[in-house]
Amino acid sequence: MSTYLLVKWLHVLSSVVLVGTGFGSAFYMFFGNRSGSVAAQAVISRLVVRADWWFTTPAAIFQPLSGVWLAHAAGWPLSTPWLALSILLYVLAGACWLPVVWLQVRMARMAYAAARDGVALPPEFQRYRRWWEGLGYPAFVAMLVVFYLMVAKPAWS
Repeated sequence: MSTYLLVKWLHVLSSVVLVGTGFGSAFYMFFGNRSGSVAAQAVISRLVVRADWWFTTPAAIFQPLSGVWLAHAAGWPLSTPWLALSILLYVLAGACWLPVVWLQVRMARMAYAAARDGVALPPEFQRYRRWWEGLGYPAFVAMLVVFYLMVAKPAWS
C-alpha cells in the first residue's frame, strides 16, 4: 500500500471516528438530558467528555493535517472551491465544538455534584444545555456538507 493510500484510509477512518463519536455522544447527551434522571445525566455527560478527549480530539487534530497532506500529494490547491469551502466549514464546526467541550465539562461537573448530593440540577445546567444544543446543530450540518464535498468534489466554475 502506498503512503498516499495509507494516509487516505486513515483520513477516512478518522473522519468516521470524528463525526460518529460526535453524533453518538450528542444522541446520548440529548436524550439523557431529557430523561429527568440526574444520575443518568451525570454518567452520560462524564462519558461524553471522556469520548471527546479520547476519540474526537485526536481525530479533529488528525483531520486537517492529513487532509492538507492529501490535497498537496494529489495536486489539489487549497484554493480549489470545494476544498476551500470544506476547510471553511471545518473551521466553523471547530469554532462551535470548542465551546461545546467547555460546556460539556461544566455540565458533567454540575450533574455529578447534583447526583452526589441528591439535589436537582442548577438552572445554569439548562442554560448550558440550550447553548450546547444550539452550537451542535450547525457543527453537525457543517460536517455533513464537508463529507459531501469530500466525496463529490464538485467542479464549480
